[in-house]
Amino acid sequence: MVRLDKIVTKAGDGGKTRLATGEPVSKAHARVRAYGAVDEANSAIGVVRLHTTADPVLDPLLDRIQNDLFDLGADLATPDSPDLKFEALRIQKSQVERLEREIEMLLEDVTELTSFILPGGAPAAAQLHVARAVMRRAEREIVALAEAAPVSEEAIKYANRLSDLLFVAARWANDRGRGDLLWKPGANR
Repeated sequence: MVRLDKIVTKAGDGGKTRLATGEPVSKAHARVRAYGAVDEANSAIGVVRLHTTADPVLDPLLDRIQNDLFDLGADLATPDSPDLKFEALRIQKSQVERLEREIEMLLEDVTELTSFILPGGAPAAAQLHVARAVMRRAEREIVALAEAAPVSEEAIKYANRLSDLLFVAARWANDRGRGDLLWKPGANR
């Protein structure tokens, strides 16, 4: 169980933080940017949930995802090391597969896609599009980290699938796609 006794420690005042291993790094380190972007995505999903409390499909799904995002953050905050004194929490293939199943489940009831979609529509859908965009940025940060240091393949896959799921969930929240706002190329020329 995680226990946080003290929130204000002033340890980060010099622009440094510690990874899960205890290693000190800059707050601008690629690993910190990656798990920080995941934290932003989790926060954006928390805002979405203000609009999904009555949805028996989306709300429990998003609740599960928020917990997974803490797992993803822990995964990213723990670099591989042969000297690791604890078992690192890593995203598992089963978590990626669950997202894939949930995408397919949501798609069963969503109308066919005929154009790119403008972010918006119902409040939950609009917020899901924000969460999707934030998650895409988190995915880019994770990929950038992976170009510099080892990152679990499942963590990268999870970020990619979650972005996809949030897009499909936005369509689901927009009356199963019937309330989507469609892009009209060149409409304002």
